[in-house]
Amino acid sequence: MTTPETITDFARRVLLAGDLAEKLREPGGLTDGARGNPLSVDRPGRPADLAFAAHRTAPAMPKSQSFGDPAKRAVAHHIMANHELQALEVMAATLLKHPHAPDDFRAGVARIMRDEQRHTRMHAARAAKLGTPFGSLPVNHYIWDKAAEFAGLMDYVAGLPLVFEGANLDHTVEFAEAFEAAGDARSAHIMRQIHEDEIGHVAFGLEWLRRWKPEGQDDWAAFVEHLHFPVKPQKARGVRFQEDARRRAGMSEAFIDRLRGVDPVFRPNAPRQGAGRG
Repeated sequence: MTTPETITDFARRVLLAGDLAEKLREPGGLTDGARGNPLSVDRPGRPADLAFAAHRTAPAMPKSQSFGDPAKRAVAHHIMANHELQALEVMAATLLKHPHAPDDFRAGVARIMRDEQRHTRMHAARAAKLGTPFGSLPVNHYIWDKAAEFAGLMDYVAGLPLVFEGANLDHTVEFAEAFEAAGDARSAHIMRQIHEDEIGHVAFGLEWLRRWKPEGQDDWAAFVEHLHFPVKPQKARGVRFQEDARRRAGMSEAFIDRLRGVDPVFRPNAPRQGAGRG
């Protein structure tokens, strides 16, 4: 029988392990015992082949019209596996940096971390199946770097769940449709599975934004207040704006209207913003 880990030990293993299998190993169970003192690191532990690459050396996201080539789809999955892994590491880092966060916040982040582990495994497996094992290409550190600027937990919920995961409500559908157009049903299925998970992740961020914002402040104002340039509302959406997914996540019509009105950063058939940054 697997011995349960504490949330702190789980987060520490995910953040500091230099072995990918250890980082992606789901806990057999979780308790929230001793939390320890706040811990911050400059870089997460990673195996050598997934160490963050030098600036502008990681590949850019291939254009969707190139997805007829399995090698291009493999690169897309490799990039997205690294995005998911960075999100997982940011979540672990947040738990360790803020050990006195509320119990239900910590439990929620730990639950979502299991989803991120699974997403990373799915993308990595698909990239390998298409001929590009995870770690065979340089990887960027864009999400990690932006998260390093979070000053507190309100910055975290505005930045990671509501911007990066919020944008994925659109990008997952955009990529699913591009994979389907290329005849790759398996890749499209992965994206649609992740889309469903992201709805819950965005809902979690929105719940805590509402819990922590000042009384009387509207959701949009609280959201924008806790973003740090260059992370801005435009990065919280794609081109194929998924209104129903945002309603399912609990966003108000006023919030959806404001987000719909911003110009998306990522456009079809162009490298995804940040995908090629090192």
